[in-house]
Amino acid sequence: MFKPTPNPPQSSSKSRVETLQAKKLDEAAERALDYYLKPKPVDESPSGQLFVVAPDIDTETLLANASEDLLSISAIAADLADDVDGSRRSVILAISRMADGVHLLVERAMDRLEARVSG
Repeated sequence: MFKPTPNPPQSSSKSRVETLQAKKLDEAAERALDYYLKPKPVDESPSGQLFVVAPDIDTETLLANASEDLLSISAIAADLADDVDGSRRSVILAISRMADGVHLLVERAMDRLEARVSG
């Protein structure tokens, strides 16, 4: 037998406390999902710089990293100089020698810093 009218809506049997608890649970779930799934806003540097050195790094660490980078630049340039000829080779060798010179300056600064700390 077909019933022409829909069933009446069921009465809400939830108490106010249960409704409030469900609302709080929904809000807590929303906060948890937001924490894990929404990306945090990125702090842009006020000066518009693309790269920034962390402010809490000590001077010795900065100099040691600069020294290693200069050695890498020199090695890359020296290796590249083997593959070219003429004036381009001279330019690349000059870059390698300049990196070597700056590396010596950084090493001297590290020595002075170490002498100041230990002395």
